[in-house]
Amino acid sequence: MRAVVSRVTEASVTVGGEVVGSLPGPGLLVLVGVSNDDDETDAATMVRKISELRILREERSAAEVGAPVLVVSQFTLMGSTAKGRRPSWSRAAPGAVAEPMVNAVVQGLRERGLEVATGVFGAMMRVHSVNDGPFTLLVETPGSH
Repeated sequence: MRAVVSRVTEASVTVGGEVVGSLPGPGLLVLVGVSNDDDETDAATMVRKISELRILREERSAAEVGAPVLVVSQFTLMGSTAKGRRPSWSRAAPGAVAEPMVNAVVQGLRERGLEVATGVFGAMMRVHSVNDGPFTLLVETPGSH
C-alpha cells in the first residue's frame, strides 16, 4: 500500500461539480493506492503511520492535534514507469479488492478519533489542495515495493 501524504491548509474533492469531501481546516490530504499484495496488516500499518507521523507544525501528529484527514483513493500510485513510456498498472489491485482496503484505512483513522472526509471510490475526481510548506511524503507499507 502506498500513500502520498500532504500537509495542507485546505483540501476538497469534487465529483460531477459537487464537493463530496473537504477539510474543515488545516490537516492532511492522503492519496491511497492499493496493490495486489496488500492485506489488513498493510491497512493497519498505514492507519498507524498516517495518524502518528509527526509532520504537522511543531512536529506534531494528526492524532495529537486532532487534525482532519481527507482520504482519496488513487490506483495510479501503484503504476510502474520502469519500462517504456506507458505506465504499467499490473500491481494495482482491482476495485473489488482495493475499495475495502481504502475503506479499512478510513475506518481505522476514524477509530483513532480523527475526522475523516473521503472522495468517491472509482469516480473521476477533481482534488483541490493548498500544500502547507510544501510538505509531502510518500508512505509505504512493507509489501508495496
